[in-house]
Amino acid sequence: MRKLVVWNLMTLDGYFEGKKPWDIDFHNLVWGPELQKYSEQLGEEGDLLVFGRKTYEGMAAYWPTAEENDKIKQYMNNTAKIAVSRTMKEPGWNNARIVSDPVSELQKLKKEDGKTIFIFGSAELSDAMLKAGLVDEIRICLVPVVLGAGNPHFKTATAQLPLKLLEATPLKTGAVILRYEPASAA
Repeated sequence: MRKLVVWNLMTLDGYFEGKKPWDIDFHNLVWGPELQKYSEQLGEEGDLLVFGRKTYEGMAAYWPTAEENDKIKQYMNNTAKIAVSRTMKEPGWNNARIVSDPVSELQKLKKEDGKTIFIFGSAELSDAMLKAGLVDEIRICLVPVVLGAGNPHFKTATAQLPLKLLEATPLKTGAVILRYEPASAA
């Protein structure tokens, strides 16, 4: 059975982007050799990326023509991808397809053989998958900055979701990579 893992960078006050879409300059505060190596390891661990429509459109606009020529670019462009959308008609990025019902699709895919399925970014999709009980692990790179405002990674919930800490890895940049498992998955 495959795992579904949520991965994102988040500020200390809980934002994954600033007030405007794709306002993620705070990533530069922690990007370096350690986070690059970790990102490359994610590429080795996973074989499917799932994005909400907004994140997918940004990724699809960036990665095919990215100036980087490294393992991360290869992984992002060559790995199978799902765009979750009810409005998109064509994925416009290689190895991608569109899914309108992510709950049933991910329930099915998790039962198949394969590597880890990652949701990158996509806070609304991550929230929906958490509420559906499909997330096996949350990985957050906590960026040591208070942004003050923006788009929160974790959305308003009607109930608490207890988490079990699996690992905390500090980086030389001051960031900390946190790995949590929802208590229901423990």
